Amino acid sequence: MAPHAAKPASNAETHPDQMTAFCPLYAQLMDLLSRRWMGVVLRVLMTGPHRFSEIMSAIPGISDPLLTQRLRELEVKKLAVRRVLPTSPVRVEYELTEAGRDLERTVRSLSEWASRWWGAPESEPVAIQLGSG
Repeated sequence: MAPHAAKPASNAETHPDQMTAFCPLYAQLMDLLSRRWMGVVLRVLMTGPHRFSEIMSAIPGISDPLLTQRLRELEVKKLAVRRVLPTSPVRVEYELTEAGRDLERTVRSLSEWASRWWGAPESEPVAIQLGSG
């Protein structure tokens, strides 16, 4: 029985700098990162390991169940780890994995973009115009 032939590499895999109209991996990543509060949770974890309550305190407006869900999603995607510390009482902290830390360049780039293009002096609030109809 002949071994299975290796799947041919996609254009994006052979030329990572070349953009294509649709990339399923990019779509999956954007789905994850665009979830409510996900980018903010990542940004907090980029400052180092944190306990759940510290993350809650750092993100005004996030609910306990939603933070729990976001942290679990980051764990499932191997972007963060949940670590139980052998202390008394037991403490739990969350920390980015190497893959999660590798997103820092991207998050920093998005932050710089937001400051450049969406930032406005306090005397000039950003106006949002709604289309008619």
